[in-house]
Amino acid sequence: MSHPVIRYLWTADADQTVPLPKYETSSAAGADIRANLPGDQRGSGITLATGVRTLIPTGLHIEIPPGYEVQIRPRSGLALKYGITLPNAPGTIDSDYRGPLGIIVMNLGDQPFVIAHGDRIAQMVIAPVVQAQFVATDHLSDTDRGQGGFGSTGRV
Repeated sequence: MSHPVIRYLWTADADQTVPLPKYETSSAAGADIRANLPGDQRGSGITLATGVRTLIPTGLHIEIPPGYEVQIRPRSGLALKYGITLPNAPGTIDSDYRGPLGIIVMNLGDQPFVIAHGDRIAQMVIAPVVQAQFVATDHLSDTDRGQGGFGSTGRV
């Protein structure tokens, strides 16, 4: 099986001793991404008050091969233990984006949470992309569900 190659470039102010995204187990779908904070915040970290969201830098620019995207997802342990999540999950990084990689993090917990320099804050999943063709029509095919919306298939 051929693996896509994700190239990276450090941002100008990055701490290059912070580990790169890494799969923590041999069967992991997501590679953990770490906070790479600006120099003046490396000692103290960033405190997220309850209900607050902020952009956490990773110190990286990435190059994703055409035909792929990177999905940014929350880490389940942070979500369960502390209420730390990503409000736009999954976030999508398109293959033509070359800007700095930042992670939007939000505290839904009941206590302030400190993100320390080097903390694993999210995970990235590499996924193939299929682009559709959009065609106007006067009729859509019928289905058993029809126009039934939210909850229309039952509770259980």
